[in-house]
Amino acid sequence: MVFEHPDFDGHEEIVAAYDEASGLRAIIAVHDTTLGPACGGTRMRAYRGSAEALTDALRLSRAMTMKSAVADLPLGGGKAVIIGDPRVKSPALLAAYARAIDRLGGRYVTAMDVGMTPGDMEAIARGTVHVSGFDQPGKTGGNSGPLTALGVFEGLRAAVRHRLHTDDLRGLRIAVQGLGAVGFDLCERLHAAGATLFVADLDRARVARAVAQLGAHETSPEDILLSDVDVIAPCALGGVIACAMLDRLKARVIAGGANNQLASGEVAAALTAKGVLYAPDYVINGGGIIRVAGQLNGWSDQAIEARVRAIGATLGAIFTDAAATGETTAAIAERRALGRIQAAREARETGTLARTA
Repeated sequence: MVFEHPDFDGHEEIVAAYDEASGLRAIIAVHDTTLGPACGGTRMRAYRGSAEALTDALRLSRAMTMKSAVADLPLGGGKAVIIGDPRVKSPALLAAYARAIDRLGGRYVTAMDVGMTPGDMEAIARGTVHVSGFDQPGKTGGNSGPLTALGVFEGLRAAVRHRLHTDDLRGLRIAVQGLGAVGFDLCERLHAAGATLFVADLDRARVARAVAQLGAHETSPEDILLSDVDVIAPCALGGVIACAMLDRLKARVIAGGANNQLASGEVAAALTAKGVLYAPDYVINGGGIIRVAGQLNGWSDQAIEARVRAIGATLGAIFTDAAATGETTAAIAERRALGRIQAAREARETGTLARTA
């Protein structure tokens, strides 16, 4: 049952969208709309079944609630997953998916995630206005990848400053797992700052490009997170940091762009006990949702970039609070996010009471 699912967490709405003619099988999870419409990307993967897809949707949608709240955005959290091979999409499937989004009447606004392309988003936009995060005429740029990478870079610098006590990345050994749009952009920024890079990706062409252009050292996907480095930056899929690996972990900082990096809630405490500084993923990778919020609300490119660069300061405050209280950085980040949501709920209730009186 959905309500007994360990990741249900009070989701407001969960929609199973099915279209027999096109083969669409999708799950849209609306976690919380206290701060605004639920916003989060659409992910398409060849999931092993609907149970795995549901788990992914629930975890990611809650993370989007936290991400928007901690970034002080007028958005709630949601996520959608489409079950299927992302290399095989038909116009009919995308049209059916657009209709499913549109039926929610704006409670959920989608953007681009793993397995989707700008062309896919344009196709979806032909069937619903509740879509963002791609280039649209008359609006600020929609490509969220570069700003996600910028936020991760600023957050990584803040983490290095706090744990390694330096503002200089020159000579630091940094392992980047995943060389997609965000991971490769991050590598370019780190290379320009003088870091020594170790990289891994299932796509060998991406690795070869990083080696040729950035002087990166190739590492196997199986070993990248256990490399003898100062920092690891997970920038692929989630659940990659688990308790079972921590006795072999050499890095002192974890700061990457992937969602849901920790395999379980116990990992955060184990990292703290080991002296490893973890930059909560939904804080450090918030540049993408900030870009989407900017497009939805008509913010200037300058205002959007300023908010993204502030991710470093936000993480710095989280690190300081965690050090002072002995709590995990994950706990501090969550309290900040939930505190903003609760404040909004209380303000809404107070306003309602005032109008009623």
